[in-house]
Amino acid sequence: MTNRLADAVSPYLRSHAENPVDWRPWGPEAFAEAARRDVPVLVSIGYSTCHWCHVMARESFSDPVLAAALNDRFVAVKVDREEHPDVDSSYLAAASAFTPSLGWPLTAFATPEGRVFYAGTYYPPTPVGEHPAFGQVLDAVTEAWRERRDEVEATGRAVQEALVGRAAPPAVVDGVVSPTAGPASIALPTTEALRSAAGRLVPFEDTEHGGLGGAPKFPTAPLQLALLTLGAGGDPAAAGLASRTLRAMAASPLRDAVEGGFFRYSTRHDWADPHYERMLYDNALLLTAYSRAAVLEGGAGSREAGAAGAAAGIGSREAAEGVATFLLEWLRTARGGFGSAQDSESTIDGRRVEGGYYLLDAAGRARHEAPPVDDKVLTGWNGLAVAALAEAGWRLDHPEWIAAARGAADLLLAEHVTAEGRLLRASTSSGVSSASAALEDYGMLAEGLLQLALATGEPRYAVEARRLVDLCLDAERDGGGGAGAAGADRPVFAAPGGGDPVLQAQGTALVTDPSEGAYPSGVASLATAASTLHRLTGEARYRTAAELALAPAAAAAVDSPSAYGTTFGLLADLAAGATQVVVVVPDAAADTGAGTEVRALAARVRSEVAPGLVVAVVDDSSARAFAEAGFELFAGRRSTSGPTSETSLATAYVCRDFVCRLPVTDVASLDRELAQA
Repeated sequence: MTNRLADAVSPYLRSHAENPVDWRPWGPEAFAEAARRDVPVLVSIGYSTCHWCHVMARESFSDPVLAAALNDRFVAVKVDREEHPDVDSSYLAAASAFTPSLGWPLTAFATPEGRVFYAGTYYPPTPVGEHPAFGQVLDAVTEAWRERRDEVEATGRAVQEALVGRAAPPAVVDGVVSPTAGPASIALPTTEALRSAAGRLVPFEDTEHGGLGGAPKFPTAPLQLALLTLGAGGDPAAAGLASRTLRAMAASPLRDAVEGGFFRYSTRHDWADPHYERMLYDNALLLTAYSRAAVLEGGAGSREAGAAGAAAGIGSREAAEGVATFLLEWLRTARGGFGSAQDSESTIDGRRVEGGYYLLDAAGRARHEAPPVDDKVLTGWNGLAVAALAEAGWRLDHPEWIAAARGAADLLLAEHVTAEGRLLRASTSSGVSSASAALEDYGMLAEGLLQLALATGEPRYAVEARRLVDLCLDAERDGGGGAGAAGADRPVFAAPGGGDPVLQAQGTALVTDPSEGAYPSGVASLATAASTLHRLTGEARYRTAAELALAPAAAAAVDSPSAYGTTFGLLADLAAGATQVVVVVPDAAADTGAGTEVRALAARVRSEVAPGLVVAVVDDSSARAFAEAGFELFAGRRSTSGPTSETSLATAYVCRDFVCRLPVTDVASLDRELAQA
């Protein structure tokens, strides 16, 4: 039997095309069919590199008896969580009313109106421990639907009402901010408050194996980036915690020593027995973290974060280079984008096993087929990769990484932007998905384009990033809000088009989801891009938008930095104010005799990491182009005349909140200016 998934764009959906289950893709037709038949909807959410999703597919969804019961009594919908993140967030939130063990596969039962009335995760074909058999669950749900319909409907309504109430950002108290008060009264946490919050993490450090807490252990890359930011600003506790954690992970089984990438998490407190998926978002964010750690270890000796750079184990530069190699050699698709993940399972000696490939050495792997890669190019996650490769390539002098970032960005701009200028969520070699782009797609891509603009000196990427951020601000204004009028029930940013249309029609869409797991939320992503835009343009509206967007989650981030890593780190940036460094080199510098000093100045600023810092190295032509495009930081920035009329000197400008000191042309003078910034 071939169901309706055979022609899906998503590899995950296509993998279920031959199930005996009569699967339907996400869309209004499935709920309309459930209403016509007066049956519940089973919404099964997973993704293609999810081990337990594979297991449930083999055990339960391939069982003809279970499939017959499912087809007879339900309308079955299969969802790729990576293709439909808004759907995943909404159903996860609803599922939390029924189970504390959230994860994938997510198995949710809803009314034809889309109201979830029961949910769980993995269900085997026979009872195992606390997991009831899938058939038992189907029987119980069917009995409740037929015999206790009023209770089912009431439960669905109660869950929906609770989600609508929960979705509104909470009022922020204790002097942080209530965004309804307007820009003038914003008072986000101070640097001292953020350092104190980071310090409260130290007692939870696993001093033997590194990282926080026990099992399972995740890399929590957003938190490591936030701690590096605070550490680079002079917080030794944050610096030490980040440095020790990154070193421990790099030396642990969480890192694939053969191919360089990091696995999704470890099931044990000593980082052993990893869950063997290798995700794009983890590795992109860890590339950024290790590249920053590398320059802190090897460059800025005054920074606390470099204190343990020579400790045992592989260095941060080696870890960064391994991650970049993994991205370029394994996740990069033939089209130039990056697939979402590499599977945990592969076939070893004729048997499908989890992790078997990764336990082999290089020679052993060469004799086996590698685990498959989901070639789904997600706009947001590729934005993370673009940002990471651009910044890391610039910092560590790997131009081929910057070229890869440019290739991915150009693919997204060519194929993931509609004629109306809106973003598309995903594409594969099979085509472009119809799924709506999420808020994270706009924010992550915008920040990736900004980092690429800084790494390449090409303002066209920054112009497009600004357009994307403005589009999300305009989308909210069209709804009657806007950054300056954001309130507790009105987000600062909104995805153009209003998000997933099915959720919107059903009234089950979350107003905003500020939570951050392994990667930034959509809100935090856009706030990050808006903050970068402010430092490049000088336009206060971007900083105001970032502050207002973060305000509702600020108290939660201070209370639990590990759960709000990107928000926590951006709060540290905003608290520090803006430090801007622009190095302008003469056009065709190698032909002017200025090459040596150009390299010295560029190397010096590449090693600079600090809260609120933005750094650019551009030539005279690029500086003029940036300024003409409205990026005020570059206005009037140019190289200066050399000792003869035929020469020009690379010139560095150090600014603090757009107030710039006198330009300098040598590293010693630049050091003094940076120390006073």
